[in-house]
Amino acid sequence: MKLLVTGGAGFIGGNFIGYWLKHHPEDQIVCLDKLTYAGHLSTISSAFRSPAFRFVKGDIADGEGVERLFAREKFSLVVNFAAESHVDRSILDPRVFTVTNVLGAQTLMDACLKYGCRFHQVSTDEVYGDLPLARKDLSFTESSPLRPSGPYSASKAAADLLALAYFRTYGLPVTVTRSSNNYGAYQYPEKLIPLAIAKALRGQPVPVYGDGSNVRDWLFAEDHCRAIEAVLQRGKAGNVYNAGAGEEHSNLEVVRAILKELGKDEGGIVFAEDRKGHDLRYSLDCTKITGECGWRPRKGFREGLAETVRWYLENRAWWEPFVQGGTAQK
Repeated sequence: MKLLVTGGAGFIGGNFIGYWLKHHPEDQIVCLDKLTYAGHLSTISSAFRSPAFRFVKGDIADGEGVERLFAREKFSLVVNFAAESHVDRSILDPRVFTVTNVLGAQTLMDACLKYGCRFHQVSTDEVYGDLPLARKDLSFTESSPLRPSGPYSASKAAADLLALAYFRTYGLPVTVTRSSNNYGAYQYPEKLIPLAIAKALRGQPVPVYGDGSNVRDWLFAEDHCRAIEAVLQRGKAGNVYNAGAGEEHSNLEVVRAILKELGKDEGGIVFAEDRKGHDLRYSLDCTKITGECGWRPRKGFREGLAETVRWYLENRAWWEPFVQGGTAQK
């Protein structure tokens, strides 16, 4: 099978390419990436050693470029990781999120229709909006209404709905996964965990939005890759699958755990003005993916965080050039 992995030079896409090449050596992968600020060939340097891998620089919203690529390669499956994903940036410039996350996804689906290719949309729990902090009994299911709070989540919700519409209207075989917050190796240091690690290692203050009480569910990147694999192998076309770890922690708890792992005191934490439209809590009900696809997360948060901190300690040359000022959150 030949896969097109879009956005594969980014954090989750890069982890997926490494995972797929390791566990499916019989398949071929073409990575299409625009190489924006968060996409780097160093993230997938090991993939270039495989004869089953090839990289193409390009934009998923470039219809002519996508058409030429599909006509040449004859893909069986597209896994779409390509997206602008940082919430703060979406507030400052919503248009680029709409172009890449919505029009780019549509461009890929049109090509899939023309060339008989399956399409998988990688989405986010943020499309559901948020839940009250006090209602720990509430979680989002795949049938929960979509109530995105900002331009980023709205663009992802639009792409999800477009994919499901392509299934119903045109019969395009699509699946969608909505994951909780990811963490692990090669995450660009603008998100909470890598930025907090980087700031602490550089002896800089670690800023946190508001009072740090906002809660996220934390999913290790490899577990997310396994979830997508499970849906691709056993999921039903036209369906959405939630993928979360059941590891809910406040942003302040996460930062404190990072500082403890690094042997740093909490005096470096500073509280910043809260983000506009900041969601309170995310929580996913993953009964469907477990029952239909047999997937469960394997790595607990404490173990995964310790592994992630070690990676950033041992790979300063990868992340240090990217570190700039900013507030730690996501």
